Amino acid sequence: MNKRILLLLSLFITVLATAQSKKITLEESVLQQNRLFRADKLAGFQWIPNTNKYVYYTENWTKIISANAVDNKTSELVNLTDINSALNTKLKNLAGLTWIDFNTILVTENGKYFAYSLASKSGKSVQETPATAENITFDKSNQNVAFTEKNNLYLLGKTKEKIAITNNSNEGIVSGQSIARNEFGINNGIFWSPKSNFIAFYQKDQIEVADYPLLDITETPGKLESIKYPMIGQKSEKPRVGIYNIENNTTVYISPKGNQDDYLTNVSWTPDEKYILIAELNRGQNNMNLNLYNAKTGDFVRTLLNEKSSKWVEPEHDAYFPNSKLNNFVWISEKDGFNNLYYYSIEGKIVKQLTANKFPLREIISSNAAGSEIYFKATGENGTNMLAYKVDLKGKQTLITKDLGVHNCVPNFDGSYFFDEYSNHTTPSKSLLYDKKLKAITLLESKNKYDGYEIGTSEVKTIKSADGTTDLFTRLIKPSNFDASKKYPVLVYVYGGPHAQLITNSYLDGANLWMHWMAEQGYLVFTVDNRGSDNRGVAFESVIHGRLGVNEMDDQLKGVDYLKSLPYVDANRLAVHGWSFGGFMTTSLMLRKPDTFKVGVAGGPVTDWKWYEIMYGERYMDTPAENQKGFDEASTLNYVKNLKGKLLLIHGTSDDTVVMQHNFALVKKFVEAEKQVDFFPYPMHKHNVQGKDRVHLMKKVLDYVIENNK
Repeated sequence: MNKRILLLLSLFITVLATAQSKKITLEESVLQQNRLFRADKLAGFQWIPNTNKYVYYTENWTKIISANAVDNKTSELVNLTDINSALNTKLKNLAGLTWIDFNTILVTENGKYFAYSLASKSGKSVQETPATAENITFDKSNQNVAFTEKNNLYLLGKTKEKIAITNNSNEGIVSGQSIARNEFGINNGIFWSPKSNFIAFYQKDQIEVADYPLLDITETPGKLESIKYPMIGQKSEKPRVGIYNIENNTTVYISPKGNQDDYLTNVSWTPDEKYILIAELNRGQNNMNLNLYNAKTGDFVRTLLNEKSSKWVEPEHDAYFPNSKLNNFVWISEKDGFNNLYYYSIEGKIVKQLTANKFPLREIISSNAAGSEIYFKATGENGTNMLAYKVDLKGKQTLITKDLGVHNCVPNFDGSYFFDEYSNHTTPSKSLLYDKKLKAITLLESKNKYDGYEIGTSEVKTIKSADGTTDLFTRLIKPSNFDASKKYPVLVYVYGGPHAQLITNSYLDGANLWMHWMAEQGYLVFTVDNRGSDNRGVAFESVIHGRLGVNEMDDQLKGVDYLKSLPYVDANRLAVHGWSFGGFMTTSLMLRKPDTFKVGVAGGPVTDWKWYEIMYGERYMDTPAENQKGFDEASTLNYVKNLKGKLLLIHGTSDDTVVMQHNFALVKKFVEAEKQVDFFPYPMHKHNVQGKDRVHLMKKVLDYVIENNK
């Protein structure tokens, strides 16, 4: 009897252990990190305009719940059935809610826009854009809409008549779209004035920009599709800013005051609509003027401020006007080594430096209705965090968020309440509501969606960079059954370039879930954010200028030294993988430091910077005419003879960011050097492989590492 009980107990424990330790599949790790394993959040949180009430979605985005911040009692505001019934629509969810006013929401279906009244539970048509419309941009009232079709810009106003703002038959002249290949923080090309009397827009003349051929294999025979691709040192696009006057149907244009291919960036309107501000940057990207123009005539008024640098100036934020009744503005500048806030008069005189932090400010969130407080995101003293602060116009700064981590903070209209949603190393997600005194209550705290799964641990530490003084953040992922007495192979995942940070104080520490899958296969997965990466300030980020790859590789090798110091690391079984700049780093490490890694997998790598785009490439490398030595030093084509390990090169055949010329040229050099490498294309994919095919990509990458790193 005792033996039988023991047997049953043993079986029960075995079954229980099995039930409590499910394995995450590779497919789940690639596709389900932000679905099945997504932390619970107040989806689509928004403040109702000019109130202390907020809304969020529930039940697959089919219901909108509202609450008053005073007591946080919730009730259903509206649901999908109500809206479909009132508007005769067939919406499947309510995602993308936009407020027209505190009682009215803007609803869209297939280019048709409706105003739905919450009070009367009825709606009416607002506008209907053509099926071919793109870059659809409503004015502040959400009644008038500007949009593009092909290369031209159009307006639907009060009469709902389609008005052509531009009419260029040459498709090389493009209006209303983002320019400069989305550098300088540019992500749109249409800018309504505050009172909807004008529309400012970007226009780029790219007639002289070289055409680059991409092969479409879906047709018989295959067809070449040309894109405009401005390569370093060659012809660039010529920008203008147009200002369309709705009242008299006229347009004036502003061209660069310097050379015709200088950059016009970061457009903003003054609250009174009299002026627009444009940050003009020379093509060399080391001299920026913030210029003021008359909105009606397009005439230059004055230069408000100037910034120069021996390396680069990179305006990424438009001028911010905290008070809708004043033309005084706030400018974000890193001229003192870190992004800080500077308060200026419209005459260009500094009123007050509002912040003087020795850490980077990321962006302005908003300001209160009175314009007396500005809310912003910044890292704080540890660069892995993203915190929320407020500062008044006298420079008094207050930390809003109380917990370290990566925060998304949304103030209401007058700064009397702050919604805050964050995660950190130990918190999957937590939603808080702060009052004016910054006293918080918890609205929602997510459970750990990885409970019951075999998932390892992640350690974030610091090591010294190759300069011997700078701290670098590292992340080491270990398997769930880690045994310090064993020796483990390591996969180093690398990016290493500007505007990217791989290690953050968020849940999973910024890691992709496939890294934990790889750890469960008996690997350690290691990352170091080397000098040149994001959120650490000018000195840290600009050390790469003119010599891309050099300091970054030196720092990665410091990471390797750290790995080799660990008794459980098998120093003879190191692999490296990265994509884009990380692909450049992977090929550079495999060829310039050939005794370090046994295996490398490089996706979409830059192999010679002279084939990369002007806007990004010339900022960091200048041109070959100015820096031929730097280009020769960085070109991986010059080191193919050094290859010792196994190398897999991957590229999307329709890549319009890092064109395939990079990888093809590298493969050709390997052939000429009689060096064997592996190459795998992803037909019709662009710069990265997305969708279900990404599972195939990650299986290709990780299988290659496992099979060749034995």
